[in-house]
Amino acid sequence: MDLNETKSLLRRHGISPNKIQGQNFLVDPAVAKREVEAAELTNSDVVLEVGPGLGALTEHILHSGCRVVAVERDPSFIKILKERFPTDRLELVCADVMKIDLPGFDVVVSNIPYVISSPLTFKLLEHGFERGVLTFQLEFAHRLVAEPGEWEYSRLSVGAGYYADIEILEELHPRLFYPPPRVRSAVVKIVPHPPKIDVDKEVFFKLVRGMFTVKKKTVKNGVVIAKKIEGIDVDLADIPVEILEKRVFELWPEEIALISNKARLI
Repeated sequence: MDLNETKSLLRRHGISPNKIQGQNFLVDPAVAKREVEAAELTNSDVVLEVGPGLGALTEHILHSGCRVVAVERDPSFIKILKERFPTDRLELVCADVMKIDLPGFDVVVSNIPYVISSPLTFKLLEHGFERGVLTFQLEFAHRLVAEPGEWEYSRLSVGAGYYADIEILEELHPRLFYPPPRVRSAVVKIVPHPPKIDVDKEVFFKLVRGMFTVKKKTVKNGVVIAKKIEGIDVDLADIPVEILEKRVFELWPEEIALISNKARLI
């Protein structure tokens, strides 16, 4: 769907985009086509789409021949989607995706509301899937793929990397959406993998949350903070000095794992 088609459909149904809910509609069919192509869909795939809106992306997903489960919280859009795509290969779920158990699916392809980027990403990763193509705010995407030592490197980077390999496929200008958001966007590909580090998951993520609240400070200070706010106790004598003297945002996941495996919950 292009800009004129999008505006016409919204007018016909008396809908004004709700910016608070992140209703910015993709109006470049070429981008939607590239997103679906990047997902490498097959006829046997079940695809989850979160926030399909008017169906700009749904249209291209269905053209691949797969089955689609679309979760949309706005009943007005559910009505439009039913009218546009009268097919038994599209299952529509009218719900807030953060308040339901996710259905079974193989691939996720979505232009998600940016306000739920972080919680939704981890909900998807915890659920498990084969691959995904998602659109995020560019700043968020940079944090997802950041490496140790880069300023954007954060607990989000560590957490996402624990679950998956992630790459930015392309950046999107605001003019490709209606209404144009105030931020640039990025199409991101996510391919989940088994954990590459052997850790107690609960201890590891508590340690990450605690230390990255002071990511510019030394690891030694970060461990002390993690004890105070997350209840993680680490005997500093067990950790190599060269690691303790690093800044938290310079730590590789394997180094965080080393600390984590010397830690205990208190």
